[in-house]
Amino acid sequence: MHPGRKGPKVPLKLPASAFSPPNTGTGEKFPLAPSPSALRPKEIVDARVPVGADLSLDAWKEKAAGELNDCLQGAVLFATDASAASSVAPSSTVPILSLSVPFDLEASEHTLPSSSLPLSLHTAYNKVSPQAQESLRWAMQQGRPVEIDIQAVFTDSMWENFEEALGKATADIEKAPPIILSHLLPPAHDIELPVVKLMSHPSYRDFQAQVAALSLFASASVNFLPPNWDGPSPFADDDEDKAKTEWKRKIKMYLGPVLEAFGDERIMFGSGTSPSPAIWYDIARESLAELAVDQQAIDAVFSSNAKRVYGS
Repeated sequence: MHPGRKGPKVPLKLPASAFSPPNTGTGEKFPLAPSPSALRPKEIVDARVPVGADLSLDAWKEKAAGELNDCLQGAVLFATDASAASSVAPSSTVPILSLSVPFDLEASEHTLPSSSLPLSLHTAYNKVSPQAQESLRWAMQQGRPVEIDIQAVFTDSMWENFEEALGKATADIEKAPPIILSHLLPPAHDIELPVVKLMSHPSYRDFQAQVAALSLFASASVNFLPPNWDGPSPFADDDEDKAKTEWKRKIKMYLGPVLEAFGDERIMFGSGTSPSPAIWYDIARESLAELAVDQQAIDAVFSSNAKRVYGS
């Protein structure tokens, strides 16, 4: 059954210090917490690697350098065309956990393609409709992971409709498949809005309540992907360090409530369509590490969660 809108009416408030680099001062009785630079995943599983029809990882590897490429021990291939399912699995030393193929929520007929790789499904959600509801139900009945890309800037009523749609889609299914929510972490956002103003902004309070409500779906996880933000970017801006610092401050604002609601066991790192997967990996790892998480949380977000979700 749909869990209903049970998110907290008064959103959790995180201190401003959570969004600044950690203080290195400490007393004699309290040992220093691990430095964020020391918290690195033992291995990496990328939960969203874009590929073409040939499923080749070459284009991704050209942009993924350093630690991300060196430590990669698994990937979920993200295809934009279902015909990719007929391609032969690429010869690669990287284990392929799943090939994610698209389905259209507004299509009246659906067919699950055959593939030599384990299949999962993905779609984009931007409005509610009777056909979208039926298509979402079909996807859940396939018993495979379903990624839902939240592409619209939702109003409160649209969020309620989305929650209701998820509830109906999974109703009476004995074991709901893994549901992966994308572009919820972080969501669409005005990058020019200062952190101090964001903390009291209505949109941020709505985000906290929405995340809390969606976390009540036990099979739901969140993809930690590069944001679709306008404005200065660490991928293209001349002052890369300044843009990177600002992105991290904003990302931690959204990462905190998601950690509170979903826990570190239901968040998965993915490089997505980032122009530089290596830079995005650094931003994501540092943002998570600076929220005072431990090694177990780092390993969960960057590898073990994806193994569990796509191996189930």
